[in-house]
Amino acid sequence: MTRTYPRSLCWFRRDLRLHDHAALYHALTQSAAVHCVFVFDTEILDALTDKQDRRVEFIWHSLRELQQHLQQRGSTLQVLHGKATELIPQLARELGAEAVFCNHDYEPAAVLRDATVEQALAQSGIDFHHYKDQVIFEKSDILTGAGKPFSVFTPYKNAWLKKLDDIHLRAYPTEKYFSALAPCAATEMPDLESMGFAASKLQALKLPSGESGAAALFTDFTQRMPHYHEARNLPAVKGVSYLSVHLRFGTISIRQLAAHAHYTGGTGALTWLSELIWREFYQMLLHHYPLLAQGQTFKPQFNALVFGNDSEKFAAWCEARTGYPLVDAAMRQLNQSGYMHNRLRMVAASFLVKDLHIDWRWGERYFAQQLLDFDLAANNGGWQWSASTGCDAQPWFRIFNPVTQSRNFDAEGKFIRLYLPELANCSNKWIHAPWLMPAGEQQSCGVVIGKDYPAPVVDHALARIRTLALFKNASQ
Repeated sequence: MTRTYPRSLCWFRRDLRLHDHAALYHALTQSAAVHCVFVFDTEILDALTDKQDRRVEFIWHSLRELQQHLQQRGSTLQVLHGKATELIPQLARELGAEAVFCNHDYEPAAVLRDATVEQALAQSGIDFHHYKDQVIFEKSDILTGAGKPFSVFTPYKNAWLKKLDDIHLRAYPTEKYFSALAPCAATEMPDLESMGFAASKLQALKLPSGESGAAALFTDFTQRMPHYHEARNLPAVKGVSYLSVHLRFGTISIRQLAAHAHYTGGTGALTWLSELIWREFYQMLLHHYPLLAQGQTFKPQFNALVFGNDSEKFAAWCEARTGYPLVDAAMRQLNQSGYMHNRLRMVAASFLVKDLHIDWRWGERYFAQQLLDFDLAANNGGWQWSASTGCDAQPWFRIFNPVTQSRNFDAEGKFIRLYLPELANCSNKWIHAPWLMPAGEQQSCGVVIGKDYPAPVVDHALARIRTLALFKNASQ
């Protein structure tokens, strides 16, 4: 095979795997020798206030596995720490690389970073190639008949499915070309401490990292996928895939997941495929409307919503002290593990905005700090959906009742008892609204409301009336 480049560099970012990797495949097939690199980018890390950030540790462990896999093949992964805009051009020059290969990243800051790198490489006569990898369809791949981006999910989904074919789901056969990996001596990774971070409680969560961890989780989920549509809304049940963090950091290929769901078929698999399409819907919106990343509402009339923004109520929400058990259990799950069940993300977000009347952007920022699977497009899309300010969002006059949601989706209170052990002795009758328990019942359960567990910080019925007026005024 004739190779275009004697030497090239493959830059890993949110694609921490060797299997079915678009940029790596193109680098291997176009180059005689491919060097691999990842940069712990200080322009990202310096903005993280929690120096025990679980995401940094998850990336570190995933990189260590990736490096080991490359070293088993006689190559290595160079792991650098500093500004990617400086280190990538510098390393390419040092290696004598004629090209740099990477996969697209759609977040506005990443787009700017890549443009800066491309310009610096061009000044040294080095080519820059980038490819679609983290989604099936990107940017303007799916448009309306008028050539505009979709603003409603279901027509987007239908167009997505209509365009889908075997080619879009075909894996890149990287393994066939590993002989083009550049022979390299083993290299060391910077440890967390040298980068200003410390180990978190990630290992205690028993969340497997790396490509092998993603594969194990996916194998487990394939056995449960037929029942996904029934189990996905029940937080006390093992019903979801738990793959969101692996999709976020690319330790598994979206093509592999979508292909399995598409070819398997059935209600469970196709419901899960629909969730993967929602992910791409939000990525598409961020590309076409980058101001979403700066706090702009998709529906302009709601930019000027006047929220109360009571800081004490916000703290109660963050610290799981709202007095509404399902909301508090959800927030404890987030704070303890960096994960929150998707149904509960909607419940917690709706409660913050429509019960506590706090700006959705406050909640968006808090989730961005806490979520292990934080993804800008999905987080923004989810918050604007719950706040009724976004694209194809929950209508503003539909307001989740946190007690009803609790009874519907955690009927026996199993999830609540798991994260709120102070309510463990409450009967199913009272656990969803324990403030309604008679005093004698509270004493026998060992939980006095206002002492052992907070009284509600707000009356849902009254808050709902205020929310309806708030949005009605903004809509006129």
